Amino acid sequence: MAKVRLRDGESQESLLKRFRKRVARERILSTVRKKRYFVSKSEKRRAARRKAERRERKRLRKQKKRYS
Repeated sequence: MAKVRLRDGESQESLLKRFRKRVARERILSTVRKKRYFVSKSEKRRAARRKAERRERKRLRKQKKRYS
């Protein structure tokens, strides 16, 4: 859990801004979104395979562009 304390002379806006930055840095929202629904192991494997395939296609495109 992200915690921030109000500093002396700090405004509520800057406190909120620091809190949002900390939440983003700790990737709390992305973790919550991922765990919002149950995903089976096979579904996770399929998603990982699709992601790897996209990453490989992107790498090949960059490599082809670089040497063309």
